[in-house]
Amino acid sequence: MTDAEIDVPELLDTTAADINTELERRGIRSPILVGVHTGGVWVARGLHDRLGARPPVGTLEVAFHRDDYATSGLKAAVQTSEVPVTLDGRAVLLVDDVIHTGRTTRAALNALFDYGRPRRVLLAVLVDRGGRELPIQPDVIGTRLDLPAEQRLKLRGPEPLRFMLEGETP
Repeated sequence: MTDAEIDVPELLDTTAADINTELERRGIRSPILVGVHTGGVWVARGLHDRLGARPPVGTLEVAFHRDDYATSGLKAAVQTSEVPVTLDGRAVLLVDDVIHTGRTTRAALNALFDYGRPRRVLLAVLVDRGGRELPIQPDVIGTRLDLPAEQRLKLRGPEPLRFMLEGETP
């Protein structure tokens, strides 16, 4: 895979259309978009205008909610979470760039409930690379990629947004 193989703006357009379809199917209006730091925040901001969403995008830092926090320690650049409104009784669209094992999403769900009790949480990701270790599945997926376990797919940005492969290649 090269940078040119995934057209991120096109993928954002497709994902936004699929999100609109899913929201309509479920009768959800005005969900609160919350992006998982860092790539998920960039994706959520890219989707925000395409969806005509309000209020502003919320941001969620999951470092303190990760199940590997005790063994791997805190990453160097911990961001702050900013959720612009209470989540009590609201529909939330949780956004991330890539889903792999499901552990980041589990941590994000734990962190999300620090801001209230949402009525419903939907998960949207740009790339599903498989390899789930937890029973967590996105509601909306931009695309799927099969990658060896030793490779990581990393979203770089914010301008321009592009995917890069890291790790060993077969």
